[in-house]
Amino acid sequence: MSRNTKINLLLLLAVAALAVLPLVLGLGDHKKEPFTGSDGEAETAITEIEPDYKPWFSPLYEPPSGEIESALFSLQAALGSGVLAYYFGLRRGRRQGERRALERDRGSGNPAGGTAGESTGEGA
Repeated sequence: MSRNTKINLLLLLAVAALAVLPLVLGLGDHKKEPFTGSDGEAETAITEIEPDYKPWFSPLYEPPSGEIESALFSLQAALGSGVLAYYFGLRRGRRQGERRALERDRGSGNPAGGTAGESTGEGA
């Protein structure tokens, strides 16, 4: 098994452990909603400390239900993932293209990396 395969398997195992361990260990069993987001947790903590607290800002758009809010959050995550995947794919493609161009130029005996006319200034 190659080193990269071992690393990938360890990372996959770590991700699975992060997903399963909170459920197995019963973390959050004492709460009404055990796995709420950090916004909800912060709001609860603030109102416990200061019951008369008034927020400085209000949301621009308040979704009518939790399902719509989850869908919008998922859409945002998918768009962000798509942008990152496109960027990294583009970088990898450019790197592979440069490598192939260098290999092709080495095979043709041209050390400058361009055509014969470009490297000597001729051909214009």
